[in-house]
Amino acid sequence: MKKIRLRRAQGTKMNKVVLAYSGGLDTSIIVKWLQDTYQCEVVTFTADIGQGEEVEPARAKAKAAGVKEIYIEDLREEFARDFVFPMFRANAIYEGEYLLGTSIARPLISKRLVEIANEVGADAISHGATGKGNDQVRFELNAYALDADIQVIAPWREWELSSRESLMNFAESHGIEIDYQKQDKKSPYSMDANLLHISYEGDILEDPWAEPEDDMWRWTVSPENAPDKAEYIELAYAKGDIVAIDGEAMSPAMVMEVLNQRAGSHGIGRDDIVENRFVGMKSRGCYETPAGTVMLKAHRAMESLTLDRNAAHLKDELMPKYAEMVYNGFWFAPEREMLQAAIDQTQENVNGTVRLKLYKGGITVVGRKSDDSLFSEKIATFEDDEGAYDQTDAAGFIKLNALRLRLKALK
Repeated sequence: MKKIRLRRAQGTKMNKVVLAYSGGLDTSIIVKWLQDTYQCEVVTFTADIGQGEEVEPARAKAKAAGVKEIYIEDLREEFARDFVFPMFRANAIYEGEYLLGTSIARPLISKRLVEIANEVGADAISHGATGKGNDQVRFELNAYALDADIQVIAPWREWELSSRESLMNFAESHGIEIDYQKQDKKSPYSMDANLLHISYEGDILEDPWAEPEDDMWRWTVSPENAPDKAEYIELAYAKGDIVAIDGEAMSPAMVMEVLNQRAGSHGIGRDDIVENRFVGMKSRGCYETPAGTVMLKAHRAMESLTLDRNAAHLKDELMPKYAEMVYNGFWFAPEREMLQAAIDQTQENVNGTVRLKLYKGGITVVGRKSDDSLFSEKIATFEDDEGAYDQTDAAGFIKLNALRLRLKALK
């Protein structure tokens, strides 16, 4: 029988807690806070999902904090294959602009937190998300979907530390080694990065009227400084997923790494958005999503050639609900899985190649081909179609569709 984890009050002694750990200021303090507050052994979990920074230094920092069980895992392929690619089959985009880069990373991290907690016999999992944001919701909803009895500790909702200064004071008073020089030089923005994107929030971005400074961006050059010569790229699809670039077969993670580099060099993928958080407030954020911007454009081009009209239109109607589920933290919910099954069924014939032109922040589709194409040149031609399409049929089609309009006009 499955062990039931009963909720415990703050300060109750625990055996083990698994912490999503980056090795930065916040999670370094959380390790000590958990040890003191819950008198527990902390197990750290650090995921490499393509954030572009070394994750191994987290091991040394965790050891210095007295952590004995340290999990550091390369999850880039699983992230791209099982989370990002399925989402892009749906053409998911939140509120017409956001490509869900942070949202889609949280279910994978939650999944591993729960798995590790069960492996080591932990009493709870913990994360460093604040009480104002979406991530606390995403981490916890996804965790509960996988383990109904899991206990979650969210320090930002429990402790009295409320500012960067208070965190630094806590570190100093508890002998937590922080690279102060690095902290002083740290970007003023709150940033999150993975294979799909980098997000920026805070500092001047809290004023929706303020234009971001150009040196904020990490992956993309400004379109003004992008090359003056366009670059062509060909993406091969199999069942809705990119499987090769310019004829070279690639894994999902490799596809994203290559597209980030090539699209980013042309200034593609910058977005400045005010979005509606699930917790109720509006938030202004800037995002760099070079690979995702290309993937969305190319996938829609591939579907335009191979997907039935009504199936495509129904997908477009369902997409905002799907995107909202991902954004709000319902990746493992039955309704998202139901939609995913339907979406995946539509992708059986989304095979072929799309050719794109990348130039100064823009993407232009300049070609698409497929053995499963539903496009008929013989029918669509403006030249003699040799009877493939009888134009006189259109008269009856128009009259039937006009019937209700004509009846209304007669009134």
